[in-house]
Amino acid sequence: MRRPSLRTRVKICGITRPEDGRAAAMAGADAIGLVFYGPSPRCVTVAQAQAICAALPPFVTVTGLFVDAPAAQISSVLSQVPLDLLQFHGDESPEDCAGFGRPWMKALRMREGIDVAAEAARFHGARALLLDAYVPGVPGGTGERFDWSRIPAALPLPVVLAGGLSPDNVAEAVRQVQPWAVDVSGGVEAQDAQGARQPRIKSAAAMAALIEQVARHC
Repeated sequence: MRRPSLRTRVKICGITRPEDGRAAAMAGADAIGLVFYGPSPRCVTVAQAQAICAALPPFVTVTGLFVDAPAAQISSVLSQVPLDLLQFHGDESPEDCAGFGRPWMKALRMREGIDVAAEAARFHGARALLLDAYVPGVPGGTGERFDWSRIPAALPLPVVLAGGLSPDNVAEAVRQVQPWAVDVSGGVEAQDAQGARQPRIKSAAAMAALIEQVARHC
């Protein structure tokens, strides 16, 4: 399901600091993402997640990202952090995803040969499909872009587009794909003096620029 005649939503993922969560919200982000996956450089603790949630204004969807996490871990996080939406990036089954009584979306890494329509039918209980680049051994946050023309034109679920998006290319993504939402992490991270990204720090200016581009072209 591509975006109808409505605006494209924006989710800023990989928030690790309260000030970055609030800056994303004040720039107009519809949602933020908190990563609960230990190997990720953007992983947060429960205490950090609580502080971020406390800093947000109302009407911002807080999403928790998990990768093949034990059910007990997810339940523990849910008992302590006010997550509105669950995002599953591993090999979870539809039953796994639906077992927590919360809205959820399933991430699909766009490896060669994947049947997106079949996966959409399989995960029909999801609120959306998040489509991300495929990099072996990396469940998400790769910063890589995939070929958007591989997305089927008609899907039964809203599409959340991820993978290598930044203020420089998000307008093209919105025009070409017409997704329900875009999900951005590395493309709005701060950079050090040498131009390297700082995975745990967002750039308020980059977030604002990206959201402005989406608003201008949706």
